[in-house]
Amino acid sequence: MTETSAEPARAPTGAPVGDALGRALSAEHAAVYAYGVIGGKTSGALLRRATAGFDAHRARRDQLRALISQRGGTPAEPGPTYRLPFEVRRPADAVRLALLVEQRVTTAYLELAADRDPALRRIAALAAQECATRAYGWQPKIGDPFPGMGRDGADVDVPAQGAESPPAASSGPAGSAGAPGQEAQPEPSGEDGQ
Repeated sequence: MTETSAEPARAPTGAPVGDALGRALSAEHAAVYAYGVIGGKTSGALLRRATAGFDAHRARRDQLRALISQRGGTPAEPGPTYRLPFEVRRPADAVRLALLVEQRVTTAYLELAADRDPALRRIAALAAQECATRAYGWQPKIGDPFPGMGRDGADVDVPAQGAESPPAASSGPAGSAGAPGQEAQPEPSGEDGQ
């Protein structure tokens, strides 16, 4: 499958909710979907890890939905299905997808960590830490010095040593089609079902 980018979900015009919060929610929606696929291609210890990741992302998604509502916004709903950045056929593909999901969600939370609200910064820092920890659990290696940001600061895709390289993703400014948390996350497609 080819990777495409979709516009991130945004809060309604005039709502006192920042775009970064909406993009973090969109990243969590996509992560929940992706972990369903990951769980379907794993078993044993990998399935337990996938289930824990699914539950963690679902809890963060619900927390972000509540925050957006509390701030007067309308949380975006998830797409009925998402296009994955590559086909997941076997457990190794599922692990690769899990790593990519955690990197992208970390990127979304790094953007949210720049918010002026200290409560949002705290949530973002904790969520990014959780994502980095989960990524390490999937592939125990030290990669990027700053999770979600490539070694040169512009590239967010650094291939894992000894693993297949994920498809290259464009790195665009926040809010563009290549917004953090969106370009390599599962993307909404026009198809119904999951």
